[in-house]
Amino acid sequence: MDAIEVTTFKLTSGLTIDDFVAANADVDAWLLRQPSFVSRRIAQRGDGVVVDLLIWASVRDGETAAARLMDELAASPVHAAIDQFTVSWTVSTVHHRLLPSATKR
Repeated sequence: MDAIEVTTFKLTSGLTIDDFVAANADVDAWLLRQPSFVSRRIAQRGDGVVVDLLIWASVRDGETAAARLMDELAASPVHAAIDQFTVSWTVSTVHHRLLPSATKR
């Protein structure tokens, strides 16, 4: 079953969401090479909290990839862009999906 990885956090003081997205260039390239990766969305709430949403093929795939990412991309500039004291991270099994139909009438 699919899994949703949701990470929320605040940015390091003085950085913008555009700075954060730019700092993710190596992370995005790494994610695209992962066979169990489905998609990613990054948003910022009105209170400044960033929501980083990833879809994986399974919870185990998401958890494994997160551990590998922290090891393989330890030097990534993305880590300095995140206020580490504000991070909340979960990976959960998807129990329902609704997708638009391929043909709309």
